[in-house]
Amino acid sequence: MKTIKSSPLLAMLVGVIIVVAAISTISVEGRKHHIKKIKPKHRRHSKNIPSGSPAPAPYPSTHDGVFNILSFGAKGDGLSDDSKALVGAWKAACKVAGGKVEVPGGKEFMVKAVTLQGPCMEETVIQIEGTLVAPEKIGSWPKSSLFQWLNFKWVSHVTIQGSGTLNGRGSNWWNLDTYQTQTRNKYIPPMKPTALRFYASDNVTVRDISIVNSPLCHLKFDDSDGVKINNVTISSPENSPNTDGIHLQNTRNVEIQHSNIACGDDCVSIQTGSSNVHIHHISCGPGHGISIGGLGKDKSVACVSDIIVEDISIQNTLAGVRIKTWQGGIGVVKNLTFTNIQVTDVKVPIVIDQYYCDKSKCKNQTRAVSISGVKYNNIFGSFTTQPLHIACSNNVPCMGVDLMDIRLRPSGGIRGLQTHQQQQALCWNSYGRTQGPLVPSSISYCLRKMSNNIGGYYSQKDSRSYDKICPSS
Repeated sequence: MKTIKSSPLLAMLVGVIIVVAAISTISVEGRKHHIKKIKPKHRRHSKNIPSGSPAPAPYPSTHDGVFNILSFGAKGDGLSDDSKALVGAWKAACKVAGGKVEVPGGKEFMVKAVTLQGPCMEETVIQIEGTLVAPEKIGSWPKSSLFQWLNFKWVSHVTIQGSGTLNGRGSNWWNLDTYQTQTRNKYIPPMKPTALRFYASDNVTVRDISIVNSPLCHLKFDDSDGVKINNVTISSPENSPNTDGIHLQNTRNVEIQHSNIACGDDCVSIQTGSSNVHIHHISCGPGHGISIGGLGKDKSVACVSDIIVEDISIQNTLAGVRIKTWQGGIGVVKNLTFTNIQVTDVKVPIVIDQYYCDKSKCKNQTRAVSISGVKYNNIFGSFTTQPLHIACSNNVPCMGVDLMDIRLRPSGGIRGLQTHQQQQALCWNSYGRTQGPLVPSSISYCLRKMSNNIGGYYSQKDSRSYDKICPSS
């Protein structure tokens, strides 16, 4: 058999084919091993959203513009923290025209201290049919959230309404010593929170709801304008300290009507910077009555004007209608009218006190907040201690005080109140006029008559000293 000799060209072609085949094999095997080492990538999904499900609507609502807090994750069992749900519903309602937040009835929502902030697009409504409750344990309140529980800030054209309740759970706050003993808690908060507060807001309406057992003040307005309160019930025990019903500070154009207030302090407290306030058809008591002040504390400036309180029922209170200022203050209180006031078992129905002091002793000072143009008309009913107490500054007397149709008698069945001394009205350095009937008769001699010298001197003095301080009063 003959041997076939390979040509050089054939040998070269065979070599190339072998090399290419080897490289191809190595490449394929390398890819196989490389693929095995790479883990597949997966998209991240929210824990609450199954993979492949469509994203939820950004603002879930039962129908156009209405946002139920249950749709935002609220449980309504009274134990779970529903704060984020309330804030979420508010933010959603705030961003649409005519938005409404719904707190449904039949449930109890535990909410921690929150701020619901504006401005919103247009009018916004919070419909409260259920119950909002504050945290029960004092220790669970952050130190930075002690000023208020539910705070509305920079809102306009907002209405809070409904048959529901805001429960501040204030009992532990009212006696912190007892609370500390019971819980062995070393932390005692430096202050107590207000239940419902509006700050720097305008055109606010609060109606129909109940506010109960606030740690401090129940309903407070700061630096606001255009407030309407109607058919509101406020309630806390008589011995709950500093639980004012409604507190106004630097707030103008206010109407409070057809409401029931029972608390441990002033039913309505009107502080500096407040003007054009109309309070009518209110039931007050227990508590400390309707109060302007205390004003001028620590030599501060006080400006209050144009207050009308009428058609009021006051029972079992420390005072009826009261003006109280600290010595050393400066400013103006003027144009106040109290008319058609019925008092029952009120300690002192009519009070002007320019020597107010909440300590055992306060330093005597010559400066005082000026009080003028105060009218009392048709004040009638029963008292337990004294019918009237008007104590004005030695240096800045009360001017233009009118006492007309005052009929006050000692409460029946109380021993010793028929004595001559206890029926005496106390008056000091106050000028104005009286008009009958006046009972007890000592009221007839209460006020000094204004003379041209006295009236002219003090009006000029007040004009020079105070009008620049309170230009809008």
